[in-house]
Amino acid sequence: MAIQAGEKMPDGVFGIMTDSGPGAMSTDELFGGKKVVLVSVPGAFTPTCSMNHLPGFVDQADALFGKGVDTIACTAVNDVFVMDAWGKDRGVGDKVVMLADGNGEYAKALGLEMDGSGFGMGMRGQRFAIVVDDGVATHVAVEAPGEFEVSKAEAVLASL
Repeated sequence: MAIQAGEKMPDGVFGIMTDSGPGAMSTDELFGGKKVVLVSVPGAFTPTCSMNHLPGFVDQADALFGKGVDTIACTAVNDVFVMDAWGKDRGVGDKVVMLADGNGEYAKALGLEMDGSGFGMGMRGQRFAIVVDDGVATHVAVEAPGEFEVSKAEAVLASL
């Protein structure tokens, strides 16, 4: 069953790129005592994700921070090297933390995995945005297949 507003986010670990190479960030580090917008895309460098979804959060970062968001994080079922390269390619700087869910374990823990085999992508995470306040999901916006409305930056900003 997919995560619902009011539920505690599952425990997990993401891959992140550090100054000294690949590292890890636990959900406790990510969510503990903070308001976080967690955005999931089906894949780095894919068209909607690269041209609209991630750039929208970069463009709206200051407005989101102004509404009390401490961290904007983007995750995908890609490895840490791909997520780091994608973040650099899209110019996220320090506005968005790029999180690798390499094996899709966190997408599965959320109940928000999808089968992208028909597109040659294997198991991926669905397109969604979750507002998390100190480890509890307060707003969950999951896109219908092929849609891009409820999880975009402007919709998340309107929900705050």
